[in-house]
Amino acid sequence: MNFEDLGLSPETLKAVNERGYKEPTPIQAKAIPAIQMTRDVVGLAQTGTGKTASFTLPMIDALSGGRAKMRMPRSLVLEPTRELAAQVADNFDVYGKYHNLNKALLVGGESMNEQMKLLEQGVDVLIATPGRLLDLFERGHILLNDIKILVIDEADRMMDMGFIPDIEKIVSLIPPMRQTLLFSATMPPEIKKLTEKFLSNPKEVTVAAAASPAETVEQFLVKVHYKEKNNSLLTMLDQEDVRNAFIFCNRKKDVDTVAKFLSSKGFAAGAMHGDMPQIKRTETLQGFKDDKIKLLVCSDVAARGIDVNNVSHVFNYDVPMSADDYVHRIGRTGRAGNTGRAWMMATDRDDKFLDAIQKLIKKDFEPFDLKGKSKKPSAPKKSSPKSDANVDVKIEAKKTPQKSKPKQHEKSDDDSGDSSSFGDDIPAFLR
Repeated sequence: MNFEDLGLSPETLKAVNERGYKEPTPIQAKAIPAIQMTRDVVGLAQTGTGKTASFTLPMIDALSGGRAKMRMPRSLVLEPTRELAAQVADNFDVYGKYHNLNKALLVGGESMNEQMKLLEQGVDVLIATPGRLLDLFERGHILLNDIKILVIDEADRMMDMGFIPDIEKIVSLIPPMRQTLLFSATMPPEIKKLTEKFLSNPKEVTVAAAASPAETVEQFLVKVHYKEKNNSLLTMLDQEDVRNAFIFCNRKKDVDTVAKFLSSKGFAAGAMHGDMPQIKRTETLQGFKDDKIKLLVCSDVAARGIDVNNVSHVFNYDVPMSADDYVHRIGRTGRAGNTGRAWMMATDRDDKFLDAIQKLIKKDFEPFDLKGKSKKPSAPKKSSPKSDANVDVKIEAKKTPQKSKPKQHEKSDDDSGDSSSFGDDIPAFLR
């Protein structure tokens, strides 16, 4: 199937073709026709499956025939983080370039006055995080009684971040005669209740978890004492040929601490987490995309929705408390057919989380001893698969030639950057 077979408008197809995309991903092929029929849709898909395009492309066509009134947006896309909201907004620009649509991005950390000016002009597409949207609504700058299409994206992530009460309040302010689209990686009971409460006879679209990133990633476990994490991280960085890397921490304060530690050792490191001002987060991310920052130390919330190609490594400074987050983290490397390497440090306190990860990916880690200072570590042993896991991530490591170590570590941060390929990975529209 090609995009031409989905019945998209010539203008939208032209924008898609200019990006070099011909074939839709499975969720796009299933969801777009249902959305075009004005059905409510529940889309269940992991990151990397192209779910953002599943609603972006048909929305562009559906909204192309009307005009928004002052302070009365015609559609609303709710996102859990500022980065995700910004990437969705960018893709409306890219793929709606041949349609005369106006949009506004409402997120915290940006000028509220500028956002209010855009709303006064009338917007066809409103992309927002829940907190800023409710703030402007309560100030009287937004009227939600003309919303024709509502999108709740990353619903399970919204739940994790405590946004469900805000979403319930927002939906109560929107006319019941609307089209509602909800996308989520998982369907916990709380999200199931949301779908039953806010969607009418929805079409459920489910696709398997994207396994392609993990198949190209070699994964390793290092058992450490919690006081030795910094030294162990330095050893890994010394032994590995790190072009650039994500370093994940569970706590925001550790993000700052680890980034400062690495900078003190001469690495070009940057920190990014949810408590940072938006302008600093944007600047740091751009510096990483520009290769001016080589090591991006971040939390899961800040890294959600970030797509950067050719990332050579992922280091888990902490074992994630959610097994799904582990799959998401290691998917930052090994993208678009490239190979990648993922390392995880675990202490004796992490056994419960480590067991959950091994059950999910249906593989057991064999801890690697850093003291050996051998060349490249060998692959962890495979265990027999467990039947009830729903994600198949391979632990089998492929032998790769030894590269020379980087001669120096640069320091800096700045902007510009790019991502490429198909699906969630490269332009964000395919998420």
